Amino acid sequence: MIKKHRFQPNIIKKYIQTIDKLRVAKSTEELSPIKSLNYERLIGDKKGLESVRLDHKYRIEFITKLEREEPNSITVCSIIELSNHYK
Repeated sequence: MIKKHRFQPNIIKKYIQTIDKLRVAKSTEELSPIKSLNYERLIGDKKGLESVRLDHKYRIEFITKLEREEPNSITVCSIIELSNHYK
């Protein structure tokens, strides 16, 4: 029996790699220099969301929220969607 996946295994692998990069980053400012992520704050009807690219077809959309004050601040990242933004 052939198993049908919602996402192809290579997309899942890239998703895990990208999530690992998000976990390591101490702030969103650390994401901008990583050109492969193409980090951006979204505009228009997606204002308030941020995204990073998996490949030329998919991106991860998320919201970050800073909790507590410096120096004990924590950034909470809530993944909203794995978006095929060209559909």
